[in-house]
Amino acid sequence: MRILHTMLRVGDLDKSVAFYTRVMGMKLLRTSENTEYQYTLAFVGYGEEKDEAVLELTYNWGTDRYDLGSAYGHIAIEADDIYGMCEQIRAAGGKVTREPGPVKGGTTVIAFVEDPDGYKIELIARKDAGKGLGE
Repeated sequence: MRILHTMLRVGDLDKSVAFYTRVMGMKLLRTSENTEYQYTLAFVGYGEEKDEAVLELTYNWGTDRYDLGSAYGHIAIEADDIYGMCEQIRAAGGKVTREPGPVKGGTTVIAFVEDPDGYKIELIARKDAGKGLGE
């Protein structure tokens, strides 16, 4: 068993696909449209769905924003060069909400960015990925 995808409801599918592909460097893997129930799906990721978990971006026609609620936390992405990635994200028009640096109470280097719908994305330095707070 493995995790296949995480679904995010988005208010502007084109804007969200552009963010995840142009700003975050993912690939648009596939799209599908359901006219009967009025929604469109776009799957994005760093690799193929058969190999890696991806994001499902769901656009419900006519809905341009959502209340993210207090339960959602963030998506985490491993970064080879977290400092360089933040600069690339910023240069591409993305919003860095926490600059790279050690997590409070640990040594793991993280940063946070925000997508067009306000979803938080944590970047974790590759050397620290999977290590919790670090030593």
